[in-house]
Amino acid sequence: MSMHIAVAGNIGAGKTTLTKLLSKHYGWTPYFEDVDDNPYLSDFYEDMQRWSFNLQVYFLNSRFNQVLEIRKSGKTIIQDRTIYEDAYIFAPNLHAMGLMTTRDFDNYFSLFTLMSSLVQAPDLLIYLRASVPKLVQNIQQRGRKYENTIRLDYLKRLNERYEAWIGNYKNGKLLIVDVDNIDFAQKPEDLRTVINKIDAEIHGLF
Repeated sequence: MSMHIAVAGNIGAGKTTLTKLLSKHYGWTPYFEDVDDNPYLSDFYEDMQRWSFNLQVYFLNSRFNQVLEIRKSGKTIIQDRTIYEDAYIFAPNLHAMGLMTTRDFDNYFSLFTLMSSLVQAPDLLIYLRASVPKLVQNIQQRGRKYENTIRLDYLKRLNERYEAWIGNYKNGKLLIVDVDNIDFAQKPEDLRTVINKIDAEIHGLF
């Protein structure tokens, strides 16, 4: 039976790392966030107000396509970042910060509502919960140039929105991993703990 597993979490929470590790362990097909080929990302970090709407529509289109492919593929897929995170976390945050106009936000959100009504939610959502200091540590370690300008208050606001979204998440099975107290990238025993929890959730799906 094919499944759609998705990994959610703030910038620097470890989504890509965990996606790679789990795809290797289970033999799942990974779908990564389109960071390197994204034509808006570096411009966005230079001038958020100018590029916020363009970036969010690009992400929405990209993830909508991914979800359609996932369901058509007949394989078990693990997805790095969900279609929901932009709509419930990133776009509303940009709007609240005055970096996206109300007109653009309403336009974007109606597009998201339509698209999300046409796709199924993941069978299992894995949420990586991390404090701001942990996020900063991970962001600095990976050294993506365009992320150097990310402000602490921006990460904090995103974290608050993530927690609110996860607190109300009713779309399917949810597993929360506290990455402040676990290092699945460096400690095999910590990865094993995460895998054991995933196994328990997956067996509950059948």
